[in-house]
Parts: sequence; C-alpha cells; structure tokens
Amino acid sequence: MTTTAERSEADAVQEPKPRRGLFAVLLGFGALFLAGCWAAWFFTVDDAFITFRYSANMANGHGPVWNVGEDPIEGFTNFLWMLWHVPFALAGLPLETVAKVTSVVLGALILVMLVRAGHRAAGVLGALVAGGALLLFVPTYFHVTAGLETIAFAAVVLRAAIVGVDLVQGRAVRDWEPPLLLLLAGMIRPEGVLATFPAFLIWLWLGRGRGRRRTWALGAAVLVVGGGYFAWRWAYFGHLFPNTFYVKFGNLDAGSVWLETTAWLVLPLLVLTAFLLFRKASRGAGLVLSSVVLLTGMTYAVSGPTMDYIHRFAFHAFPVLCLGAGLAMAHLGRRWIAAVSGAVAVGWVAVTGAQSTDLPVIANYGPDLQRAHVAIGKGLANAQVPEAARSLAVSDAGAIPYCSGWKSIDYIGLNDEAIAHGASPTDVVKAVRPTVIVVTARGPGATPGWAYGLVVPDAARDYQLVADVQMREGYFQEVFALPEHAARIRAALDQSVGEAQRRNDPGRYEDTIDRWLDRLRAQLPGG
Repeated sequence: MTTTAERSEADAVQEPKPRRGLFAVLLGFGALFLAGCWAAWFFTVDDAFITFRYSANMANGHGPVWNVGEDPIEGFTNFLWMLWHVPFALAGLPLETVAKVTSVVLGALILVMLVRAGHRAAGVLGALVAGGALLLFVPTYFHVTAGLETIAFAAVVLRAAIVGVDLVQGRAVRDWEPPLLLLLAGMIRPEGVLATFPAFLIWLWLGRGRGRRRTWALGAAVLVVGGGYFAWRWAYFGHLFPNTFYVKFGNLDAGSVWLETTAWLVLPLLVLTAFLLFRKASRGAGLVLSSVVLLTGMTYAVSGPTMDYIHRFAFHAFPVLCLGAGLAMAHLGRRWIAAVSGAVAVGWVAVTGAQSTDLPVIANYGPDLQRAHVAIGKGLANAQVPEAARSLAVSDAGAIPYCSGWKSIDYIGLNDEAIAHGASPTDVVKAVRPTVIVVTARGPGATPGWAYGLVVPDAARDYQLVADVQMREGYFQEVFALPEHAARIRAALDQSVGEAQRRNDPGRYEDTIDRWLDRLRAQLPGG
C-alpha cells in the first residue's frame, strides 16, 4: 500500500514532465518559425519604406517629415515603430534589416506567449493548437519580414488580451502592465487604444474596487503621457488623425467585404473563441478575448482597408484568436472532441492562409520590388541632376522616394496633405511640375489615362518617357522626365535597372508559388 508521503514523492517526480512537454513544443515550434522566416526573408513591402523615410529624416535632424523643408505631413500610422528606427538610422544601419530582426524577435515572443498560455489552460494540446494555428498560417512569415509594424502591434494586443484573461481569472498581474500596454498600442497605431482598452478597463475597475491609489496614479500617468502625445501630434501635423485616415476611412462597402473575407478566413478560431462564452468557467476569458477581437476589427470594418495584402489588418487580432482556440481545448469535454476541434481549426487556417489570392504576388514581391522600385530609386539617386531639380511624383510612395532621396509628391495622398483632404492630384502635380513622374501601367508603353486621380496625359503632357520598368506580369513602372533632364535620367536608370533585372529572378515575371519555391530550392545546399 502506498503511503501519503510516497504519493507526494511520486507526484514531485512526475511534475517536471509537463514542463518537458512544454519545452519540446517550444523547441519544435521555434525551429519551424525560424524556417518560415528564412523562407520569407527576401520580402519587404513597399509601404515599409514610407516609415523608413520619416525615420531617416528625423535621424538627420529634420523631424518626422516627408519632404525636408516642407510643412510636416503625417503619412504614417505607426509613430512608435517609426521612432524605433531613428537611432538605427542615426547609426547608419540598414532599416530594412532592423525592421525584420525586430519583428522576428517579437514574433518569437508571440509564439512563446501563445504556447505558454495554451499549455497552462489545456496542457500540450492547448499549446499545440494555440501555437500551431500561428505557425501554419503562411501569411504569418510574410508579416514578420514585411518591415511594417504589424507584428509589433499584434504582440502588444495579444499581451493585453492575456493580461485581461489573467485579471478576470484572479491571477496577479504587474500593476504597471495594463496602462503601459494601452499607451504602447496607441502609439504604435491609433486604433491600439481600442484594442487594449478591455484589459485596461478591467484593471482599472478591479483597482478601484480595492481602493488602490497606485492604480489611479498609473492610470492618470498614462492619460497625461498619451494626452501629451496626442496634443503634440495635433499641433505638429495640424490634424487630429494621420493622413491615411482621411484617405481610406468611410468605405463601408469595402469594409463589409473585408469583414466577410476575414470571418471566413478564421471561422473555426472565431467559433472556438466564442465557445468560451458559453461555459461558466471560461466566460470571463471569452468576454475579454471576444471584445479585443471585436474592437480591433471594428476599425477596419468601417474603413474599408486598402493594401490589405495577405490579410495584414486581420492579423492584428489573429494571435488573440489563436489563444482563444487554445484555451477552448480545456472546455470541450472529451479529449478526442478537443483534439479533433483543434486539428480542424489549425488545418483550416493553414489551408485558407495558403490559398490567399495575393500570396503568389507577395511570395515573389521581394525580387520584383528590387528590380523595379528600388532600382528606379537608386537610379534617380545616381542621376546627374541638380539638387534643386530633384523632385518626383509617384503613386507607390515607398522605395522610390526612399532610395532616391528626392522630394516627392505622393499623388495617392498618403503623404500629401492637400490631396488627402480633397485637392485634385492632377492640379497638385501640374502646379509643382516635378522633374519626374512615375506611373503604373499594365504593359510596356501602355500609359493609362488615369491613375489614382491623376490625369496622366494632362500631368505629363510635355514629359518624355525615359524608362519602362517591368516589376511582374501586367505591372510596369513608366518613368517620365522633363526634356532638359531626360537624357541623364535615362542613362542612370538604364544602368541601375539593367543590373537589378539581371540579379533578381532574371527573365521570370510570373506570379506563381512555383517561382517562389524554385528560388528557395536554389538557396538550399546543393540547390
């Protein structure tokens, strides 16, 4: 017969096993995560270079401005992400690499948070579902390497959700964490205040109930710092919100389509997260996670987000849904029901993520951007054009302005105050008469009559076509220049574009996953 002491000793011996299981899951998932990041490492989205341009100008002492010497324009929605890159720009480090490495670290933290929270709630199965949904969702890796704030924002939102769950389940949290997460999220993206507000509100209410002065002091400090930041933004840039809000918001039809697409993309994760609401033991966690997802997605549902490549805006709350699915594994009754439900959820997002309609474009976007936008920007930077004449108008206002260093009119309006608030792009471009106008076309010599509000024949009436640069199938950048500078610009672009076209997937412009896989195989030992 086993004594109580012997049973306690046996339990002590058995206790480390779950930890070993957790360690094994983290080790395996970590290897898969790094492999996925490697496979997508070449990818940087053009929009990331918008942020880099503001960071570089700030590092050079000009403040966060689009064009040096002009009134400040807030053409970015990720202030803290932009600020993060300033010291690295000052040190002369490549901001593209800094952004990727930062996101890899934060992506790994997201994975660790998911696995630990899932394991704590439902053991290894919870860890496998919460972490597996993230890892088998192919877009995850392209968001890590894109260069934008997506992963940083998702990490803060997820952490706020976990803190909120801990609060409603009676676990201790650091007093300073909920208000800090609210502040960080709001400074990374304005809608971050909504996404992290549930955890902050729960923390504030519980602190009030206990009469804790420290809670109110921390809350007041966050309001002062956040309010000061908002007041500075308003005074510095002259508007309540970033330019992108004025350009993009209000398209309810597009927002409805986005909502339907997103709901289908993550349907089992949504169902499992909502399931938490129907069990007493998990209702508090379900309310927290559901409110975070709702408040995060609400902003995009009413804005009709554009440039939502591979579900970028949906990804802001995607880890929270992964967490919800992991927690649900502890409340589904029989083990086999939980296992099947978890497998369906993970398999579903693996398939829907791999079937994203724009994945073939994104999978080949890296070399395509290098041989077109980056090559044009570097060619303009090297062109023998006087400093006073270095001005351009462009719709893809990322790598071309950043790599060229030229003063730029973004005729979509993201980085142009007048256009963002209703001015005609054609009138703005004609009034400035930039040396170069870059227009997107479907084929060589197929100059469009209209591009993002710009009447091309009118705006480029006296210009010469100096380059027709292919990025991918059906996507070209046509470069027009004023006649007095056309020869020098043509020569510089011929050299930079020719070299870039030879180095980046020469002769291949098709949008297929096969092209991406061929490139990966070529990079493997013996490939």
